[in-house]
Amino acid sequence: MTQTIALVDDDRNILTSVSMALEAEGFVVRPYSDGVEALASMLRDPVDLAVLDIKMPRMDGLELLNRLRQQSDVPVIFLTSKDAEADEVQGLRLGADDYITKPFSQRLLLERIRAVLRRRGTDSPDGGEILRRGELSLNPTRHLCTWKDAEVALTVTEFLILEALARRPGHVKSRDQLIDAAYGENIYVDDRTIDSHIKRLRKKFKEVDGEFAEIETLYGVGYRYRST
Repeated sequence: MTQTIALVDDDRNILTSVSMALEAEGFVVRPYSDGVEALASMLRDPVDLAVLDIKMPRMDGLELLNRLRQQSDVPVIFLTSKDAEADEVQGLRLGADDYITKPFSQRLLLERIRAVLRRRGTDSPDGGEILRRGELSLNPTRHLCTWKDAEVALTVTEFLILEALARRPGHVKSRDQLIDAAYGENIYVDDRTIDSHIKRLRKKFKEVDGEFAEIETLYGVGYRYRST
């Protein structure tokens, strides 16, 4: 069944180019340049996923998500600027599923959209397979991560990186291997992007447990999840 994407951005060039790219992949796209109009439309006629720019006049992406979450659990991906870490954190706390930093490749956005839709589409009552490594619990079908029974909110990318590491504790994963696990093959992502995701992962776990040190760095080689 054809899936519908709401694309909300005040940049007309992004609206046009991304809409064309998504439609070429078989999605139905509803473009909006205004958050107020987008909110009213999505509540009146729900979509399968929304891509929201954070920096917009009248109603920015954070306020739009906050109001949307009062009545809808539609998956949301944020478009953020490089210096918007605080906005990213707030967006995830409000219930965003993932974020992509501008400038971004349309192919990367497409893969993130597919990953979020896959995770929402495979949700099941029994939760599926649960991966446990000591105090860590990962439920891939529900995109649920807990540490010492406390939930840790992760983006799709962060979850996939952690899952790749945790599936083989003690085994080193190179940055290229983690890029393939998180983004898929044949998608170019700078090595430093993985370093940034690892840094965010550690920060999120340390907010739950200041002693967290399970993700180890092997300088010049890659990363590994500590053996239990």
